[in-house]
Amino acid sequence: MTRTICVVTGTRAEYDLLYPLLVEIQADADLRLQIVATGMHLSPEFGLTYRSIEEDGFGIDEKVEMLSSSDSAIGIAESIGRGVSGMAGCLEHLKPDLLVGLGDRFEWLATVVAAAVSRIPVAHIQGGESTEGAYDELFRHAITKMSHLHFAATEKYRRRIVQMGEMPERVFMVGALGIDNITRTPLLERTDLARQIGFVFGPKTFLLTFHPETLAEQDSGDALREILAALDAVPDARIIITKPNADRGGRILSRIIDEYVASRKGKAAAYTCLGRQKYLSALKWVDAVIGNSSSGLIEAPSLQTPTINIGLRQQGRERAASVIDCPARKDDILQAIARLNDSEFRRRVAETKNPYGEGAAAKKIKNIIKDVDLGRLLMKKFQDLGTEGP
Repeated sequence: MTRTICVVTGTRAEYDLLYPLLVEIQADADLRLQIVATGMHLSPEFGLTYRSIEEDGFGIDEKVEMLSSSDSAIGIAESIGRGVSGMAGCLEHLKPDLLVGLGDRFEWLATVVAAAVSRIPVAHIQGGESTEGAYDELFRHAITKMSHLHFAATEKYRRRIVQMGEMPERVFMVGALGIDNITRTPLLERTDLARQIGFVFGPKTFLLTFHPETLAEQDSGDALREILAALDAVPDARIIITKPNADRGGRILSRIIDEYVASRKGKAAAYTCLGRQKYLSALKWVDAVIGNSSSGLIEAPSLQTPTINIGLRQQGRERAASVIDCPARKDDILQAIARLNDSEFRRRVAETKNPYGEGAAAKKIKNIIKDVDLGRLLMKKFQDLGTEGP
């Protein structure tokens, strides 16, 4: 009997991570893939990226509008409320056997709330992680407790999920899907990438990806200005900038980026969405990725690209030896940039081992969701510490 697997995605970055799993599910004759696009995918402001899903050859079974026009606290809360209502109707219509999603965003939080009352089991990818500088930290752990199957990216995260009371036999360490993309995606040569995105590489080129720190004391706009001031102090540097997600305060950061790029033509270029191939290619060819994106910790080490991780947003995540942590202050950032030329650090980058694995996470996840006994998933038990080993 064919099993229907519904995958929900709310952002282009999240979809790119899910892509190898979608390919695996679609190619399996015993599985039927459903895709629900929501959140930023449906917003003209963020590039209507649902089109990228269709261009990749997937059908979209439902589009659920939930994104508010405001990224204030009230606006995000309204988006969550709209999301719960919209996803409830969507799931009633689609009636999947299993719901699958990734990470910690509010779109996925709204989805699992709707799934709980709809009695649909949930598989959660990349739970157990920690991002102490964002309220997504709370969302992720709430999603873990509302999910029935868990696919962790590292052994530390697997053990943390079990520590939260989840039954060990339902928690699997599979690695990170982002590494699958690196092994499966044909990356562009530097000249081809430059031509396709209309950018000229310099003697030093950095990839800047900075998102709001929704729990930090420092204002995210001030933090971004410190980063840009540091990059201005590197005269021969050129900068590829990707714009932030629809988090609280994200639109303010986008305006700061637009103003910066407009006043520094030839030095910097900004992109709403580069797409999977172009983003990973940029990650490969730049001298370092700077900012607070998870890609600097998860994907960059597999490409031997150094990361300057700024601020607290990713605090708590496991990181490779290729990551330099520093506060969002101009002088500290400049010191971190100077470290990129240190011969010992460059050796560490070349020899670094990525804690998030070497790929094949998608196939592992697909095989588990294909064979798991769905009839028993909805009944969850809480495991107290000490009753069994993790």
